[in-house]
Amino acid sequence: QVQLAESGGGLVQPGGSLRLSCAVSRMITSTFWQYSTNWYRQAPGKERELVARATTSGSPEYADSVKGRFTISRDNSRKTVTLRMNNLKPEDTAVYYCNLNSLTAQPGDYWGRGTQVTVSS
Repeated sequence: QVQLAESGGGLVQPGGSLRLSCAVSRMITSTFWQYSTNWYRQAPGKERELVARATTSGSPEYADSVKGRFTISRDNSRKTVTLRMNNLKPEDTAVYYCNLNSLTAQPGDYWGRGTQVTVSS
C-alpha cells in the first residue's frame, strides 16, 4: 500500500522559515512520474486549499497567498516532495497535507496524514 509521510512541521515565529518534506513509499518510480505532487493545507474552520503543485513537466504553481514565499520541489528518483516556506505569517497556520494526483493512473489520489504548522509569536 502506497504511503505518504510528511515531516518538518512545527512552531515558528512570524517571518521565520520551515521546510516540509513528503516521502512516498511502496510506489515504483515510473508510477510516481504519472502523478502531480501537491501540498494542501487546512486551517481550523476552513476548507482544504491547494498551496503548491509540481509536475514532471511545466512550471510549479502556487496559491496567490504564498507566491514569492513558498517553493515546491520534487525528486523523482527519491520520490520526495519538499515545500520550503519563508517569511511565514500567522495566516499560514494550518495542517499541511502532501498529495499525489493523477488524471490517468488509479487510484487518482493519495494523501498523507498531515503535519501541523503553527506561526505565532
